[in-house]
Amino acid sequence: MSLEFTTLASGSKGNSIYIGTKDTKILIDAGVSATKINNALKDINLCLDDIDAIFVTHEHADHIDGIGVISRRNNIPIYATEGTWSNMPEKIGKISKYNKKIVYKDEGILLNDMFIRPFGVPHDAKEPVCYSVLYNGIKVCVATDMGHITRDFIENVRHSSALVLESNYDVNMLKMGSYPYALKERILGKYGHISNETCGKLLSCIMNDKLKNVFLAHLSQENNTPELAYLTVANTLEEFGIKAQKDVNLHIAKPYGITELIKVVK
Repeated sequence: MSLEFTTLASGSKGNSIYIGTKDTKILIDAGVSATKINNALKDINLCLDDIDAIFVTHEHADHIDGIGVISRRNNIPIYATEGTWSNMPEKIGKISKYNKKIVYKDEGILLNDMFIRPFGVPHDAKEPVCYSVLYNGIKVCVATDMGHITRDFIENVRHSSALVLESNYDVNMLKMGSYPYALKERILGKYGHISNETCGKLLSCIMNDKLKNVFLAHLSQENNTPELAYLTVANTLEEFGIKAQKDVNLHIAKPYGITELIKVVK
């Protein structure tokens, strides 16, 4: 009995994560087209018809662009907070009332053999959440799009067996880059995103004997590189006595397509 997961898309232009067991298969976000998600799923011998539900973190376009079409074509329920629902209907089109589901922060949902728990994060959206998914003693967390780390956030991602964690930007690349000043301030601010260095420090705080696989996700294509994200996080971990690829496997989530299918066994 195992839980498997991978990223189907990850970055500033679209995000979607697959998590599955033998009996339950979900997406967290669907920020790219139905065609791209279906093509990615084919690489692991699945398709959108196999998906039981989509859980949405927040209403920004790179997290929701595909959910309307997917829900209508494949009759898939969408789970999101009330705040997220209030800010996205026009963007995603009409959703059947039977497929419109509400989640509440810190209240878990039992979906077949999976327990999915949303928890709040500081981000510039209406009511954003991240998710932890529990199955047979295994815990996987998807934790992206937050401007700073809170105590509550750390408590929610502790004891994870695997993690999808934001490593959005390199501070120097962002500051010296071509983004307008206001956008730089938004990304650097308390409700923007977290940097490679912050990602490494956070990871060092929550390391445990079970945590063996971490996807560095939501990398900016303008203010980061896969090599820089990996080296910064690995070097930061090294400062705390944690060796990448020995104590924990670091994977760089691809902008599009399957990164690597990880199977976690209790």
